[in-house]
Amino acid sequence: MTAAGLTATRGGPLRGRVCAPGDKSISHRSLILGAMARGTTEISGLLEGEDVKRTAQAMTAFGAEVTRLEDGAWRVVGQGGFAEPADVVDCGNAGTGVRLIMGAAAGFDLNATFTGDASLRGRPMNRVLKPLGEMGATWIARSGGRLPLTLRGGNLKTIAYRLPEPSAQVKSAVLLAGLHAASGAQVIEPEATRDHTERMLRAFGAQVEVELMADGARKITVPGGQALSGAPVKVPGDPSSAAFPLVAALITPGSEVTVEGVLLNPLRAALFLTLQEMGADLVIENVREEGGDQVGDVTARHSALRGVVVPPERAPAMIDEYPILAIAAACAEGQTVMRGIGEMRVKESDRIALTAAGLAACGVGVEEEAEGLIVNGTVRANHPVAGGARVTTHGDHRIAMSHLILGLAADRPVSVDEPGMIATSFPGFVEMMRGLGGQIETAELHPA
Repeated sequence: MTAAGLTATRGGPLRGRVCAPGDKSISHRSLILGAMARGTTEISGLLEGEDVKRTAQAMTAFGAEVTRLEDGAWRVVGQGGFAEPADVVDCGNAGTGVRLIMGAAAGFDLNATFTGDASLRGRPMNRVLKPLGEMGATWIARSGGRLPLTLRGGNLKTIAYRLPEPSAQVKSAVLLAGLHAASGAQVIEPEATRDHTERMLRAFGAQVEVELMADGARKITVPGGQALSGAPVKVPGDPSSAAFPLVAALITPGSEVTVEGVLLNPLRAALFLTLQEMGADLVIENVREEGGDQVGDVTARHSALRGVVVPPERAPAMIDEYPILAIAAACAEGQTVMRGIGEMRVKESDRIALTAAGLAACGVGVEEEAEGLIVNGTVRANHPVAGGARVTTHGDHRIAMSHLILGLAADRPVSVDEPGMIATSFPGFVEMMRGLGGQIETAELHPA
């Protein structure tokens, strides 16, 4: 019995200019805030991946009118709140979507049942449910707070919640619930996480206060009883997606690739700084402001990379990029140490374990730690990574894309299974890489 996979093969240089797909985090939030608001929200540049489409469908279930106008252009007409869904809300593989939607829904007097695909049903929701429960929401769920889950919202009380671990999803869920709590909500984050929710709430007319505390933590406060108003949203290019063609150029001889319109929010762009510290010829130009955030065009040229120690405090600003950073590290000279990344174990998969397994199968020396990953770069002059492996992805789109990028520079082809999941975050990934000159083909994979 065979199954369809994808195989990447070393070829010539990669060259060209491309646009990154819309930022996934901002796309989810634009739909949710538009549905919570009263009035019309016009969105341009929305990421039309499967995860975001699930969030759009969920907003329809909660009573908003959601319309796709053309590629990337969507309209959301909200009624100023959520209505009780008539059916189960299926969030597919969208972990960000379901956690933020639960936070938003908790503020309204309704019952809502959430489910998802096998991967999402296996991911615990307790980190979000704990603060929502302290605010007065109730739920019925499987062990660990796993989906399917029925949430009862409304009549919330205020909360001052200190995040036990960095999580923009938990922070956002509490802030969205706090809009409709008796006296609002306050979140204290010892380590700064992506701040899209705070920025976008202001754009939708909400009052949000951010204070730097004496110990360096950030305190974010939203008063209760606030109403949102529809607002235009221009979604910038996703730096997490831009990372794939940029790293491909860095590790493929003779390459030069520019990704236009990339979000440069300092709480999202730590990968670019890390790559530059590794010796990457990575240049950011045409920096401008769009939709309240900085964006720019990023150009990467083939570079002789060297291993580095990545400061653990950078993890919140690049947590989704560690799999592709590990690929760059495999193609560097020397050792790259990545610690403070335990959050990777509770993503769509255990990304520390799967990244380590994939690299090891491709002949790379790698050490897995409880909250870390150490990659021993194998590249010296004209000596690429061995490759030649079939990588098991467990349906994780970032694991699949990262190892395909490795295959473009490895001595022997690299294959991945379950490539259909790539569409959850980066529809058109294969076509983009082929357009730049990458050799990625559909292949029949035989059982290992």
